[in-house]
Amino acid sequence: MDLTQFLQQLDELTASAVGTFKAALDQDALEAARIDFLGAKKGQLKAVQKHFGAVAKEDRPVAGQRFNETKQAIEAALENAQQRLQSGGGAEAQGDPQFDPTLPGQPFQLGHLHPITQTIEELKDIMGRLGFSVADGPEIEDVWHNFEALNIPAAHPARDPLDNFYLGVAAAGDADRRNELLLRSQTSTVQIRVMENCEPPVRIISLGRVYRPDTADATHYPMFHQMEGLLVDYQVTMADLQSVLRLFATSYLGEDVHIRFRPSFFPFTEPSVEVDYHWNDQWVEFGGAGMVDPNVLKAVGYDPAKVNGFAFGLGVERLCMRRHGITDIREFYKNDIRFLHQF
Repeated sequence: MDLTQFLQQLDELTASAVGTFKAALDQDALEAARIDFLGAKKGQLKAVQKHFGAVAKEDRPVAGQRFNETKQAIEAALENAQQRLQSGGGAEAQGDPQFDPTLPGQPFQLGHLHPITQTIEELKDIMGRLGFSVADGPEIEDVWHNFEALNIPAAHPARDPLDNFYLGVAAAGDADRRNELLLRSQTSTVQIRVMENCEPPVRIISLGRVYRPDTADATHYPMFHQMEGLLVDYQVTMADLQSVLRLFATSYLGEDVHIRFRPSFFPFTEPSVEVDYHWNDQWVEFGGAGMVDPNVLKAVGYDPAKVNGFAFGLGVERLCMRRHGITDIREFYKNDIRFLHQF
């Protein structure tokens, strides 16, 4: 037998052994295949080895090396098959011949909107029916829009670096730091941008994420959502503000809701009020509101002697939590499917 014939036998044996081991569906079939190929007396590898003596003497080093490689390849294929069967890769992994194609398949599990997103869409719908259009703005803001235009002076504690996510120092030549950037701490920035580009009357809401470095607990989170409302027109009064908020509260929570105003202070409204609503036999804080401060109107080029307006800000998570009886704001952001599937 010449070298070429001997090597061809080894290649055919390797291919046959690897295919047989891979097709074995259980340990019994694999053991029968092992005996057939690697048996010490009648195995196919042993039979091929007997032809080694017929190879020319000068070709035996090559033939011997290839024989050893063939044996190693067959043993490796056997080991892989054993591991596959031990890990459960038997008939199921190879395709069960008893599969019944007439049985119904497994349905796909479809997702749905996050409860916060559901709340935002509902708030847009309610305020849209009250005549408010939706406005949007950037989440990365400058100090001018986030503080100064809203009548928040440089020494105000709301501008403290510990209470905001500042993103860098002011640019060269920006002595008053108006262009310094931060993650917006309130959606009131959107009303400034809208009034800078629109003449009165203005009737908008803005909903979106805001950021404050609060320690996460049951009622606080470093990122949350606000709804900001703004109406600027001629001869607007606090009675208009109260009517809008009452209509909103009854639309969202039900006809049995009542609201009240408590005097408060915000730099961008004067007078300012805290709004509470009475629901399920208790008074609950609703948010802040008030008449737009004349300094804010001046900052955007409006004449406070001709126009005025009101603004309000409400926490979206707070509304959602009250509606659904949720006691911990952190549940919204854990991505726990068991929790989210309830909504």
